[in-house]
Amino acid sequence: MLETVVFDVDDTLYDQQQPFRRAVQKVLPFVSPNDLNALYIRYRVHSDENFNKVITEEWSLEYMRNFRTIQSLKDLNYPIIEESLALEFQAVYEKELDAINMHEEVRKTLDYLKEKEVPMGIITNGPTDHQYKKILQLNLLDWIDEENIIISQATGYEKPDPKIFQLAAKQFHLDPEKSLYVGDNYLNDVIGSKKAGWNALWFNHREKTVENAAKLQALELNAFQQLPTAIKQLF
Repeated sequence: MLETVVFDVDDTLYDQQQPFRRAVQKVLPFVSPNDLNALYIRYRVHSDENFNKVITEEWSLEYMRNFRTIQSLKDLNYPIIEESLALEFQAVYEKELDAINMHEEVRKTLDYLKEKEVPMGIITNGPTDHQYKKILQLNLLDWIDEENIIISQATGYEKPDPKIFQLAAKQFHLDPEKSLYVGDNYLNDVIGSKKAGWNALWFNHREKTVENAAKLQALELNAFQQLPTAIKQLF
C-alpha cells in the first residue's frame, strides 16, 4: 500500500521544453525547427551528466551552463558558438523560466492528493536558488510543505545517487517501500529511486527508449493526461 508520493520538478511538473524552445528561437535562430527536440534532449543529457561537477566544485556553475549549450549545438553539427552567446542564451532561458506554468493535469493530480491527505514531497537536481525559484513560480508550496523539498546542490548529493533518496526518507519521515517517486528521467528518477528501495513511476512523456526498462518494474506513463487517473488508481 502506497502512502507517500514525491515528485521531480523539471519536465515532470511542467513542460521544460517550452521555455527552452522560446530561448533558442530568440537567441539561436540558426537552429532548424526540426532540430529543437534533439537539441533539447542533448541539453538535458549534458546537464544531467555534468551537474555533479558543480557540486564537487570541479566546474563553476557558469562553466557548466556554457558547456551544455555549446556542446549540445556541436553534437548536432552546428558551429561552435562564442561563450558570450552561450551566456546570453542562459540569461534568456532563465527569463523564459519565469513564465513557466504547471500543466493542468498535474494541478488536478496535486489537488487530488491534497484532498486525500497523501503526504507529498520534492527531490530535484540543480542549483538551489534556480530550482527554488521554479518551485515558487509553480506555487508548489500550496501543496507541498517546505520541509519536504530537497534540492541537490544544498545536500552534496544528486540523483541518481541513492543517498539523496535516503536523505529524503529521513527528512520527510517516510517509508521507502510505501513511497512513490515520479520523474521523467529514467536514470536519475527510476534507477535512483529503485536502488534506494522506493517505488517508481516513469513519466516518459518524451517517449524515450531505454534498454531493459521493464526489468525495474516501474510504472510508465506517456502523457500528462494519464497522470491523474494513474495516481487515483495507486492512491
